Amino acid sequence: MAPELTIPNLFARRSVRRFTAEPVTPAQVELLLQAAMAAPSAGNRRPWHFVVVTALDTLTRLADSTPYAGMLRRAPLCIVPCGDPSLAIPDRPDYWVQDLSAATENILLAATGLGLGAVWCGVYPIAERVAAARSALAVPESVVPFCYVGVGHPAERPEPRTQYDAARVHFERW
Repeated sequence: MAPELTIPNLFARRSVRRFTAEPVTPAQVELLLQAAMAAPSAGNRRPWHFVVVTALDTLTRLADSTPYAGMLRRAPLCIVPCGDPSLAIPDRPDYWVQDLSAATENILLAATGLGLGAVWCGVYPIAERVAAARSALAVPESVVPFCYVGVGHPAERPEPRTQYDAARVHFERW
């Protein structure tokens, strides 16, 4: 069953940092990855790879690689989007960052639609975090670990919200 992607789900998408012990099913993982790969990418180059992590020792290594990813120690799943700059448009090599951002957001929205919780933990562009992720996951030097997305069944349910701020909207000109 495809996840429900609706306007209410956009507002329901919140960072979830506490998960139950219930595993994410292989079918759910595949849907999350399908959603990621449905993201737009510059020139449709799709400069992404995804590392799926469920092993506790690897989740712990990832959690230890940044001060903001401690929840991965208790997450049943982490998806690590990785960028391959060699697949980007040659005259726009840095667009892979935007492509990976879109893919990551799709994972977060699909998780919400599946009733799962998820959280985005930044890795790139902090060199030490990139190196730690690369080491933990045996990512080739030519590929860049972009972020960690911890996923699981939520043990907390933050209220849906919008953070709309009309003062930050400019029509036609600044």
